[in-house]
Amino acid sequence: MIKDFEKKVKAYALKNALVHNGKAMQGPVISSLFNEGLKPGEVGKYSKKISEIILGVNSLSIEEQEKEFKKLEKKVHERKVREGLEELPGVDKKKGVRMRFAPSPSGPMHIGHAMTACISFLYVKKYKGKFYVRIEDTNPENIYFPAYKMLEKESEWLFDGIAEFMIQSYRMEIYYEYIEKLIKKNAVYVCTCSAEKFKKFVEKKQNCPCRKNTVLENMERWKKMLDKNGYKEGEAVVRFKSDMKHKNPAMRDFPLARINLTRHPLQGKKYRVWPLMNLAVAVDDIEMKMTHIIRAKDHRDNAERQKMIYDALGEKFPWTAFLGRIHFKDMELSTTKMRQAIEKGEYKGWDDKRLPTIASLRKQGYKPQAFWKFAEQVGLSENDKIMDREEYFRLLKNFNK
Repeated sequence: MIKDFEKKVKAYALKNALVHNGKAMQGPVISSLFNEGLKPGEVGKYSKKISEIILGVNSLSIEEQEKEFKKLEKKVHERKVREGLEELPGVDKKKGVRMRFAPSPSGPMHIGHAMTACISFLYVKKYKGKFYVRIEDTNPENIYFPAYKMLEKESEWLFDGIAEFMIQSYRMEIYYEYIEKLIKKNAVYVCTCSAEKFKKFVEKKQNCPCRKNTVLENMERWKKMLDKNGYKEGEAVVRFKSDMKHKNPAMRDFPLARINLTRHPLQGKKYRVWPLMNLAVAVDDIEMKMTHIIRAKDHRDNAERQKMIYDALGEKFPWTAFLGRIHFKDMELSTTKMRQAIEKGEYKGWDDKRLPTIASLRKQGYKPQAFWKFAEQVGLSENDKIMDREEYFRLLKNFNK
């Protein structure tokens, strides 16, 4: 336990509040406490008390905060505290950075999207370069058609008109080319085992018999996947040759592409083989020459899979950072659930003022800069945060001034 814990929390909260118009945030305060001896594993134990102290500080006027900080100033560590965005490693000052935000078209943008996307956008503004908004729509079963236009419109507004907008389902031939590259490198194979049978191989850490296919056999099977008279849905899948003894079962010869005959909202029945997320993401990141990637930390396993694909193709993997999540105690961020509620008539539409969507907040008068400032304040923190609706909107309103 840190000596004078509550006083130090209050001191750092006051310091943070005074450089951000009177509103402190939990992330920077916790980061400061790490320098006082707080262990990452202890954050959960003390997060409630830290939140309570921060709320108390934020309820004070700036004059009161200044007065209180003078009393506790000596409790603050003397190190220089970073304000604004921290520097990214390995930036080419001449070329800048190439970064992306990659939502699925399951619904429009909400505040959760804004948190992760705005960090990347701000770094592109800082260093110059390219910022892409890439719609990941290679799963035909999880698409809300109006989201395409909504995401494009919201991106234009939130990212100051600098984002290059693209849609994965228009790039299918590129993914097919990369599958053939990987087949020729003997880095993948076409597996015809049932899902149940392959699961047993995973559990036993045994190689699937299909792993022994020659390059020629895999190419023939691949062509049969593409042929409408070939394999049926569920009969074949392209798998990456990772390691069937990998300590993480989810990494063992994971799938890259499968047959899906669901009609696609944009492509109809033009394609029968669809890349899975890890293949499409790795290919696009290579093709677009991504230099830095910032993503939610629940994508750690996906990042590891994508690095394996990069390595197999002889490509250098981009610098990657992971962000912690903000867990809202009383706010639903599932676009599927929001859509169901709209369809039931519980909300007037996506811009209903009760919804945490970008459409709603834009209509209420929030500016893009409010979301930028919020994201900058959180920074590249991997710590999860717990926040309620009232606290979030109090901070956002403050940044909207």
